[in-house]
Amino acid sequence: MENNVDNANVQNDETKATAPKVSGSSDEKDEKAPDSSDNNGIQKSKPSKAKKRKKPKDVTAPRQPLTGYVRYLNDRRESVRAANPNLPFAEITRILASEWSNLPADKKQHYLDAAVQDKERYHKEYNAYKQTQAYKSYTKQMNEKKMKENKDENKVNTTTAPTPTIVSRDSHNNEMDVGNFDIPIFTEEFLDHNKTRDAELRQLRKSNTDYEQQNAILQKHIENVKSAIDKLEVEIMQQRKNNKSLQQHLDHLRTTLTNGFANVKLPVTEELPTLQTIDTYMTNLHSMLLENSSHDAALLQTVKDIVARLEFNG
Repeated sequence: MENNVDNANVQNDETKATAPKVSGSSDEKDEKAPDSSDNNGIQKSKPSKAKKRKKPKDVTAPRQPLTGYVRYLNDRRESVRAANPNLPFAEITRILASEWSNLPADKKQHYLDAAVQDKERYHKEYNAYKQTQAYKSYTKQMNEKKMKENKDENKVNTTTAPTPTIVSRDSHNNEMDVGNFDIPIFTEEFLDHNKTRDAELRQLRKSNTDYEQQNAILQKHIENVKSAIDKLEVEIMQQRKNNKSLQQHLDHLRTTLTNGFANVKLPVTEELPTLQTIDTYMTNLHSMLLENSSHDAALLQTVKDIVARLEFNG
């Protein structure tokens, strides 16, 4: 959209620069006047060609790579526009082009290196994309559309014939191609068209600014989430270390108690402790001592002696 307006301004300047100057000399007028003997000012128009239709964009294809120059324009455009709010888009582009030409080699190389990396990324993604079903469907659709357009063009060429048309030099100089249609310059329609494009550009810039602000907020949120994840991972590692230390201490206690009570049989069941049954063994022993402490004085004294000899610090 911005390129269309820019092209319009450039062609306008070229039109003024190349427009013939009016001189008071009759010789100059005769020199520039069209030859009346040459078809009486009538030129035969060439056979009309069908307008080249714009190729539909493949929305599933990888993003096109950006050149180093375009990357520099994207980085600097908003700052230059903010510093020069009254300049038209074409003038801002000329300023940026001049800056790029005078940019030091080391700074310019930064953008060129990024462009090379982006180009390598595009080729890699595009080679992978060509193997997908979406690429095959798009290619098939384009081939079918091209065949249909060729048939339509052949029909037009067979049904139309060239007709002589009077070419006006003034009309040639006062018309320019904007987009896919012609608009005469210095007309209300041309000015309205430019106003509409400017309004659209302002709206797009505003939308772009809003999206950039939203992206900045989201980026900050992502950084906070990553920081929280890193903190949780550190805490998890510390907790795992603590759990491992506690497990080692528990294993040491079980081994110590098993060795200490290896020869002490439980009353009635005659059970001896092992590493696998030490937990239930100690639970049953504790219950028996609480219930029959007065009857099992010898067992109680034996337990006290064993516990006094044990070393639980592992």
